[in-house]
Amino acid sequence: MNAYIEIRIEVADSPLREMLIAQLAGEGADGFEEERNLLKAFIPARHFHQTAIDEIVLQNNLNYSSAVIEEKNWNAEWESNFHPVVINDFCAVRANFHTAVPGIKHDIIITPKMSFGTGHHATTYMMIQAMARLNFAATTVFDFGTGTGVLSILAEKLGASSIVAIDNDTWSIENAMENFNVNNCYKILLFNKIDFISNRHFDVILANINRNTILENLVAIKQHLGLKGVLLISGLLVGDQAVILAEAEKSNLKLNNRLEKNGWICMELINNE
Repeated sequence: MNAYIEIRIEVADSPLREMLIAQLAGEGADGFEEERNLLKAFIPARHFHQTAIDEIVLQNNLNYSSAVIEEKNWNAEWESNFHPVVINDFCAVRANFHTAVPGIKHDIIITPKMSFGTGHHATTYMMIQAMARLNFAATTVFDFGTGTGVLSILAEKLGASSIVAIDNDTWSIENAMENFNVNNCYKILLFNKIDFISNRHFDVILANINRNTILENLVAIKQHLGLKGVLLISGLLVGDQAVILAEAEKSNLKLNNRLEKNGWICMELINNE
């Protein structure tokens, strides 16, 4: 099995933990465990960069230690900590070993592996909330950074006519395909590069990633957004709003709605051209 680096960070503050998870995920961490006053992150040894980890952790005046470990049974780790996520009566995200949540409009089954997007994180939760406000009937949807595929699955359940989902992580591609099949989704095309969508335009684009990736790709994403199309973005902290909106304005994207949860935000932008 492949070697992993386990990072153990002493941190009790929940919003700070959420921020660290997002930042460490951006540096290759693909598994996390939370204990009382302790966050554990697991990074494949081939992706581990000491300087980057030092910068993330030490700038927050935290202490951490690291150790080399063998790859864990991630399925067992996730299953032991995975609980259904319920967003009002609109949607429930659960594993296949959970019973269905009664009285829910949209039931989504997600295999709890390493891919991001089970609804537990505030950003995914808010993306689902934001999607509840939109009319997806007969729309075309682009899911940029699909992770587990949960947002693409919801888009199909909400009536989208076609969905294109992409992710550059091999594990996420495999996991998303499994989840599409489990949820009987047949309108989703899954790719590993944005190049595959060519000159297509979409009514709705979903991007639950992180600040840097959104800033790096915002122009390209806008090029694929149809006239009066909607862009839902998250993976952003409250402090990221100003810089994101400044870049959005350059691309004639107008803020139409904003959600906030645990120090994270989700924004609905409209193609104002």
